[in-house]
Amino acid sequence: MLRVTSNMMNSQLLLNLNRNARTMNDTQLQLASGRKINKPSDDPVGITYSLRYRAELSSNEQYTRNVDGALSWLDYNDTVLGQAGDVVQRLRELTVKASTGSNPQSALDSINEEVLQLKQQLVDVSNSKLNGKYIFNGEKYDTKPYDFAKGTDGSYDTSKPVTTDSGQIQYIVGEGVQMPINMTGNDVFGHTGDSDNLFSIINNISDALKKGDLTAITGQLDNIDTRVETILSARAEIGAKTNRVELMQDRLSDLNINLTDLQAKTEDADYEELIMKSKIQENIYNASLSVGAKIISTTLVDFIR
Repeated sequence: MLRVTSNMMNSQLLLNLNRNARTMNDTQLQLASGRKINKPSDDPVGITYSLRYRAELSSNEQYTRNVDGALSWLDYNDTVLGQAGDVVQRLRELTVKASTGSNPQSALDSINEEVLQLKQQLVDVSNSKLNGKYIFNGEKYDTKPYDFAKGTDGSYDTSKPVTTDSGQIQYIVGEGVQMPINMTGNDVFGHTGDSDNLFSIINNISDALKKGDLTAITGQLDNIDTRVETILSARAEIGAKTNRVELMQDRLSDLNINLTDLQAKTEDADYEELIMKSKIQENIYNASLSVGAKIISTTLVDFIR
């Protein structure tokens, strides 16, 4: 038969007291931190899921920033194309006005003055920048695409052919999802040698206005209409891409909510349950101290009295 000594009783008492104190401390730590996983040993399986959710949330945040950047770029591209469209529309109005045949040369010269101003505006539009990047020069966004010199009259000399960079700027807007969000200047304003190259159209109209050549002026209307259609098609393409990116934005937002909810279920503490557990463990610990005080205080002297 096992003999239970005072030393054994004291050792067992201290062991139980420490265990109760540790349990109570763990519960109070969860209450104080608001988290039920404060160290891997709290839930080895749960910590694995927690780390996975954190990694996915971090990636999701980066995708969201990429989507926001892509939307800014697309919105600005649409704005600039709208400005280019306004220039072309006004150019067409002036071309129609000049081709009526009832204008004296002085009127044609006045129209030409406005055409030259439209050319200035078009060059400014073609060199548009967003956050320090030229939007119409592909991957060479740090280089001005339409770097025209100025002529003797102070206007841009747009007779020099320009070939913009054809590289695509790709935005990663999801897991394995890349989207080109830029348009090259040649796609918008025309390639070198194209009859509807916008800069060539303006130059031809200006030259015809100076000479009073109504046939040449009228002959540019079809080219203007073709370029208008090209710009409208470019805006439609940007609109389609914007819709897709907005759908990606909604998807990422939903995913962020789901991941955050899963992370909360894995990590966050249940305050109501913890408060009850803490009170019960506190009572148990106090009871252990009370019983322990009686056990430890008993000595051989107590029996002699």
